[in-house]
Amino acid sequence: MTLTAILIVASALFGIGLFGALSQKSFVMLMMGLELMLNGTLLAAVGFWAFTLEGAPEGQLLAILIMAVMAVELAIGFALVVAVYRKRQADVIEALGALKE
Repeated sequence: MTLTAILIVASALFGIGLFGALSQKSFVMLMMGLELMLNGTLLAAVGFWAFTLEGAPEGQLLAILIMAVMAVELAIGFALVVAVYRKRQADVIEALGALKE
């Protein structure tokens, strides 16, 4: 597999995630779109690491950092979804008129 093929797959993942994040009305689907975008970024970073740095530890550190960001984003996002659902019984984005209340 070449670097070009890996970058094409990574950009496809990012594009599908972007479409999913912008077009969905459910909180869970929005989070899934964001995760797909981060997975595309991770795949591109690992592809660049494997083909350009030839196994240097800096590339592994970048991949681990992206995975840590993904885990934190997922945990905080779902905590916010649960808090909003408990407060307003809303499971779609349009149900939230203003977050001030």
